[in-house]
Amino acid sequence: MKIPEIIIVETVHQPGSLARVLQVIADAGLAIEHLTALRRDQGKTLWEITLEMDEEADRSLYERIGQLSNARFVGKSDRVFNRHRGGKIKTVASLPINTRQVLRDVYTPGVARVCLAIQKDPQAAWEYTARGSTVAIVTNGTAVLGLGNIGALAGLPVMEGKAALFSDLVGLSGVPILIDATEPARVVELVAGIAPSFGAIQLEDFAAPECFEIETQLRARLDKPVLHDDQHGTAVVTLAALLNAARRSGIDLAASVVGQIGLGAAGSGIVRLLQAYGVKRVLGTDRNAGAVQRLEAGGGEGVTLEALMQRADIVIATTGVKGLIRPAWVRKGQVILALSNPDPEIEPLVAREQGAAFAADGKGINNVLAFPGLFKGALEARARSFTDAMLMAAAEAIAGVASGDELVPDPLDKEVHEKVTAAVRAAAAPAA
Repeated sequence: MKIPEIIIVETVHQPGSLARVLQVIADAGLAIEHLTALRRDQGKTLWEITLEMDEEADRSLYERIGQLSNARFVGKSDRVFNRHRGGKIKTVASLPINTRQVLRDVYTPGVARVCLAIQKDPQAAWEYTARGSTVAIVTNGTAVLGLGNIGALAGLPVMEGKAALFSDLVGLSGVPILIDATEPARVVELVAGIAPSFGAIQLEDFAAPECFEIETQLRARLDKPVLHDDQHGTAVVTLAALLNAARRSGIDLAASVVGQIGLGAAGSGIVRLLQAYGVKRVLGTDRNAGAVQRLEAGGGEGVTLEALMQRADIVIATTGVKGLIRPAWVRKGQVILALSNPDPEIEPLVAREQGAAFAADGKGINNVLAFPGLFKGALEARARSFTDAMLMAAAEAIAGVASGDELVPDPLDKEVHEKVTAAVRAAAAPAA
């Protein structure tokens, strides 16, 4: 898999110096993800270059850069690690505690009055605690990003990232919860045990098929919103992208043949939401026979990969297998969403060169567009669960904010999250 590697290179400040460095990188078959000039001093420029490199990439390019007459390979940057150092989140007081009277009000003895009020009326906790704006981000680390079963502790940086996004994009507090258990019944007991502290539960990076049972049991047991983001957040953003692709290409999404490659958590969630939206013909393929059986039990049709590519108008891939879709399989006019991160099943540019009407990967079609507003809207509506109406409202809101040729908008545009929040809140109101 491709993981960013960040190198520091010094060049002489004269025409062509940087171009020669970039040519060495291009000759090594590497793509540049980011390029920044750190400083210019005494006729030399220090550059930070972010490369997409996998384990097989040729690291000898560092030596070749160093052999250039006008450049010097300085070393590797710790930029990513530095941004994680000390963690990405912290708990802070929501008001200044700067007098003894404030101390006595927010802690003892004044806090006793609020405790007794909540004992008398549990709904008062929505007004007098942070519970209504706090989400538990729960993982057991069995299916982290493109890394697989690396364990809960190794998945903590991802959970902190989710929490940071909750805070920055919609003003919610996300609290990472690491579960040292894989058996569904045990996971359910542990999550249910800590659930009173939170207004909602976000399940993250749980492997299939256990994730389906865990979510189902928690939804039945808890009187609050529970959402497995890998399933439903991904499904919402996928639906949003398809709504725009369908509108701009003049096709009827509900009448299209949709092919889903990979029927794990994300793939199953996508199929389920598309069927709820009205898509009638869904083809699916997966190397796991049990996953195909689940698809067929839900009204889909299991086929081979090649048959799917031949018959589907819309192809969605969530396998984690780099380059799985051969360019020759792409048919003119197909919509192809190769969503595996960090390496898609087919590069969007290649798919478009082969005739795809629209093509995108998981870097753009990313669930960060959905989950902040989904939870903010659900909490504002005091919803007891997430419904398909709420998920589809979120997808419509995301699709509606995209402009130009975009299938989905910029995830850092806070207007997107405001629109999603409002749409989800409105859709939740009747069921709240």
